[in-house]
Amino acid sequence: MPAPVPAPLPPAKPSSRTPEPPLHVVFCLLPDFPMLAFASAIEPLRMANRMAGRPAFRWSLVSPDGEAARASNGIALTVDGGLIDAAGGRPGGLIEAAQPDYAFVVAGLDVERHSRPPVKRWLRMLAKRGVAVGGISSAAHVLADAGLLDNRRCAVHWENLPALAERFPQVDARQELCVIDDNIYTCAGGTAAIDMMLHVIARHVDEAIAGKVADQCILGSVRPLDQRQRQPMGRDLRRASPLVAAAAKLMEDHLASPLALAALPGRLGLSRRQVERQFKRDLGMSPARYYMQLRLERARHLLLQTALPVIDVAIACGFVSASHFSKSYRRQFRRAPQDERRGGGGVALW
Repeated sequence: MPAPVPAPLPPAKPSSRTPEPPLHVVFCLLPDFPMLAFASAIEPLRMANRMAGRPAFRWSLVSPDGEAARASNGIALTVDGGLIDAAGGRPGGLIEAAQPDYAFVVAGLDVERHSRPPVKRWLRMLAKRGVAVGGISSAAHVLADAGLLDNRRCAVHWENLPALAERFPQVDARQELCVIDDNIYTCAGGTAAIDMMLHVIARHVDEAIAGKVADQCILGSVRPLDQRQRQPMGRDLRRASPLVAAAAKLMEDHLASPLALAALPGRLGLSRRQVERQFKRDLGMSPARYYMQLRLERARHLLLQTALPVIDVAIACGFVSASHFSKSYRRQFRRAPQDERRGGGGVALW
């Protein structure tokens, strides 16, 4: 006998649940913004939409003047609008018409020069309205300049951290991948922007989707937001012993008021001879020489990224004598401190 034909299934009832509208994320691209950091921020949102099978996020790009935004690699991106209207220098129509859920400034080279009044007014306006605002790479400087980071924690690219700490002592700047302090989001830039966006995805979509996005990014694991961006300044410490790494961390935490080297072994629970021997074996130098290198590297960052007088840079790095600072600097970098600014002696790598 032929098999009975199954009865057709009843039509599916339409879902009564209204799909949630996508969250609107605005990226304000400042001149010389870092392409890597921007891509690391926007691509996880695209992947989240794909993994979720729906538009969970949408985004807009803006620049301060509405013109194409040029990255530090020379590539220019077309934007959707600007922050200033042509008539009166007020916040632009794009943001007024559709208030975003998140607004991130992306900044890199010469952030002090690009921290302009229109950008700061826009950030203050959005923060006052309860919008989550954030800074990527060196953009924490712009948020601090707008007064939004007073007595708050923030993350900033490690190369910009000394300048931020000197300019805004009221800000608790940290060398962590990302910091979320209430409704303010900051991250170190580079691939740390992925970590920040994974948090946003987990919060507004779900953790499973965030995990799938991490897999799409070929991340071995989702990093904790408070993970340090890098090893302490100076020599590569990945192969150094835990003792040397701990000593280097102590030194980096005390650059403006250097620790007495005689007190260092006691803090580590070892003898001076043990510490000296371990530094020589792991780094090929004494603790005193390593400490001096840390202080001089910090000084070089300040010279290249701030307008602080040379004597103030010296004091910020624990030198009480301008002549001692200048002599030590010449020995390390083969040029006088003031020549760093004249010759543009460094290149930021955001």
